[in-house]
Amino acid sequence: MISLQEILGLSEPNEPFPWQNALLDRLTGRVGNRLVLDVPTGLGKTSVMAAWLVALASGADLPRRLVYVVDRRAVVDQATREAERLRDWVSTDRETSQLLGLQSDERLPISTLRGQFADNGQWLRNPSMPAIVIGTVDMIGSRLLFQGYGVSRKMRPYHAGFLGAGSLFIIDEAHLVPPFEALLERVVTPNEVLRGDRANDLLIPQSVLISLSATGRGVSENVLRIDDKDLQHPVAGKRLRAIKRLRLLKPENDNDDLVERLATEAWKLSGFGTVAKRIIVFCTRRTDAMKVEQAVAKLAKADKKQGIPARKIFQQLFVGSRRVRERQELEAWLEAHGFLAGSKAVIDAPAFVFATSAGEVGVDLDADHMVGDLVAYERMVQRFGRVNRRGEGEAEVHVLLQRDVPDKKEADALSKAQAKAERQRGAKDHEVVRQFELAPKYRAAMEALPLIEGESARDASPEALRQLKINANTDDRLASVLADATTPAPLRPQLTRPILDSWSMTSLEKHSARPFVAPWLRGWVDDEPQTTVVWRKYLPTLSSGCTNKQIADFFEAAPIHLTEKLETRSDEVFRWLLKRVDGITKLKEKPAKSTKPEELARLPKNDDVVAILVDRKGDVERRLTLDELRFDGGKSVQDEKKHFSRQLSSGTLVVDSRIGGLSGGLLDNKARITEPAEAADATDSNPWIRVAEDAQSNDIEPIPAFRIVDQSADELNEPTTSKQQDRVWRVCYRLPVQSSYEDEPSRFLVIEKYRQAVTNEESRSSIGVRTLEDHLADTEREVARLATTLGLSRELTLVFQIAARNHDHGKNCDRWQNAFSAPEEGRPYAKTLGPFRNSLLDGYRHEFGSLPLVKNDPDFSSLCEDRQDLTLHLVAAHHGFGRPIIRTDGCEDAPPSALAERVRDVALRFARLQQQWGPWGLAWLESILRAADHRASALVDEKEPTSKDINTEHPESIHG
Repeated sequence: MISLQEILGLSEPNEPFPWQNALLDRLTGRVGNRLVLDVPTGLGKTSVMAAWLVALASGADLPRRLVYVVDRRAVVDQATREAERLRDWVSTDRETSQLLGLQSDERLPISTLRGQFADNGQWLRNPSMPAIVIGTVDMIGSRLLFQGYGVSRKMRPYHAGFLGAGSLFIIDEAHLVPPFEALLERVVTPNEVLRGDRANDLLIPQSVLISLSATGRGVSENVLRIDDKDLQHPVAGKRLRAIKRLRLLKPENDNDDLVERLATEAWKLSGFGTVAKRIIVFCTRRTDAMKVEQAVAKLAKADKKQGIPARKIFQQLFVGSRRVRERQELEAWLEAHGFLAGSKAVIDAPAFVFATSAGEVGVDLDADHMVGDLVAYERMVQRFGRVNRRGEGEAEVHVLLQRDVPDKKEADALSKAQAKAERQRGAKDHEVVRQFELAPKYRAAMEALPLIEGESARDASPEALRQLKINANTDDRLASVLADATTPAPLRPQLTRPILDSWSMTSLEKHSARPFVAPWLRGWVDDEPQTTVVWRKYLPTLSSGCTNKQIADFFEAAPIHLTEKLETRSDEVFRWLLKRVDGITKLKEKPAKSTKPEELARLPKNDDVVAILVDRKGDVERRLTLDELRFDGGKSVQDEKKHFSRQLSSGTLVVDSRIGGLSGGLLDNKARITEPAEAADATDSNPWIRVAEDAQSNDIEPIPAFRIVDQSADELNEPTTSKQQDRVWRVCYRLPVQSSYEDEPSRFLVIEKYRQAVTNEESRSSIGVRTLEDHLADTEREVARLATTLGLSRELTLVFQIAARNHDHGKNCDRWQNAFSAPEEGRPYAKTLGPFRNSLLDGYRHEFGSLPLVKNDPDFSSLCEDRQDLTLHLVAAHHGFGRPIIRTDGCEDAPPSALAERVRDVALRFARLQQQWGPWGLAWLESILRAADHRASALVDEKEPTSKDINTEHPESIHG
């Protein structure tokens, strides 16, 4: 049997920490639905994944999906490294794989925040298979609440069903997101308000929440803490007592230039550039971090007048507003320079990391010394955990204080700032409040730490912080000091059933009572608006203009991937974009001598659409040409400029890669105008994300799992080629982007998806050829297998079998067969190679056409009325519609009045089932049939196409 010691990679006489063994005991026993793990930074909290895996393999009654949630500021997360390690470990241990229910050709599915497994969706393939999902609060929270950021409306219930039932949620650094922790507490607590009738709810897998915290804020019941056994453990005790000398340094000679002081102090700790130490510098503001980096670089230069030679140093900027793809490179740098805990790297010169709050979370940073400004208590605790994590050295922790007594001018500014409401304060208001109102409280908390015996420094070790927390339980004054120095939890709205119901009606494009989910995830906070920037080589544009639906369909087929995203302040994006446009315009008007003609030719034309703005709901908000982004004109144009600036808030801006302006994954308006940014869809030769050599195996997909090809109509009309028979890539969408003089499409952007990847809900229709009879049999077999693995009752299993063997009967009509170019011989088909001719389909939904045929199944009448309802709903919703509406277009099997009544029945049936099973329960049930359907469709890949399978007579593209 697998042991925790073994999976953690510990050899005798090394043993797991006592708290890790205690956690395993909880997981293999009765963990309940809520647990708090109050363990200091540096004691391996991510090992909770390994403990879950061991408990699951031993037969513990635990959720089979582990959902690890990290703060959005996490640039490099230790959780990803741990998930990758566990995946590799399980793949080498056949006994464990079998105990987890993995087949010989299956590996543990993981979805991470970076690298080759980033947001790959593998966890969505099988609700019975164990999986590890790592995501941010926004990613996981929005998907849980049926409003998945970047997820199509048809796929949102699929994500919500997998997350809302049978998940073990683990919130890393839970003290940073109390609103989200409260939300999950409500989700995992059995209650009839958010869930269904008790009888049905018992059939749905329950979820569990484990909060990880290094500060213990808000901790009360059902808590697992370290104790004396951990102190006595040779490794844990060493880390708990790690020497960290905290020195609170006041400004000297009225010099309150924080940037200069931070740079100077960091330089001193490096022995003025002569000692090969790793030093991390924390700054509240990103601009300060960048300036300190520049200041240290200047100190390292030679000063001939002073006779000071140049010093070799290593430097890295660690900020959150970096594109996800480049974060992998940042991790490699940190590893190579010994900044990651456990790294054996040796450096021959001082190494500096200049970090914002992004360095406080998610990553096992381990520096020799630290310099920083003063922030809230819970953040200081996080910062202390980034030095001397292993207790193998003696860390100097220098915190620079600023003047806490304002002069007259500052006192006036403070008074004015305090008179304003929180959300009305600007950046300068917040800064003066922080320095003169909050900083004294932060300082008092630091001064509560004990002095090291015989020294002037204070003890900032994990054990000293733990004792401070223990003492606060019996010392009201100390408790008040710590509370005053801690950022108060933001107010948050309560999650109610009507709100949840409004989100779960995903087939309704608009709902007047459907609010944005952000306050439920982060509370009502005054964070500065953020914008996500994405660079693409191919934008869905047409000289005559694409419709918003065509653009939406394009991005559904070629979805924006996590690795493409750069998130930063909206005002910075606005200024950056205008400067890039201005630079391109000026270069075109007056080319520099060094600019080559071919470089000028590649620049976008004035009437080229170079930016598409997508709002938080995923709807296209506007398209802008290069000329429009110049905002040249009178008052009306300037008003439009302000309007666009506001529109950027919380949206996604997809820009033409020729706009460029990206350096090292950071926005850079000074980057060469003629140098385009690397884009995920421009991967003809170099892969966007390098994947393992076994990338052609079933369990690893390329990133992104699509590619875009620019083809002419003549190329599309060519006879069948080997490319069309490609068993790896499949055409899933064609967008006309250029028309001939006869107004016929002459060029297309062709999106091809990677074999089993479902980039959109419709792409399953073009992955291979399968008759309707065979596909229905495949799906029934797969759903029966899933039902057995999930332990469903005989009654529910029959419901799924009836739904599976009838779900696609609506495809047995000429409209569908012709639209999907099914071969004439052997009809009806359920899966074809296409091409898909949307104009022939005329909006027809085969699920809708299947509904009346389900009732003809001989087993249907044996079901009770409630189970008949569920069977019909599973069929109606297996592509994401029917929640609560589905369209009747193209359906000709009944008069319009009968079709209208059928639509009404679909909506009323959804309402009844939602009440019976609850939003997540119903979505989970839907996910079972959808997963079986997906698996049955994927089986087609195992069959090579024959010449009769491939239809080349109708190369018509999708027209939306």
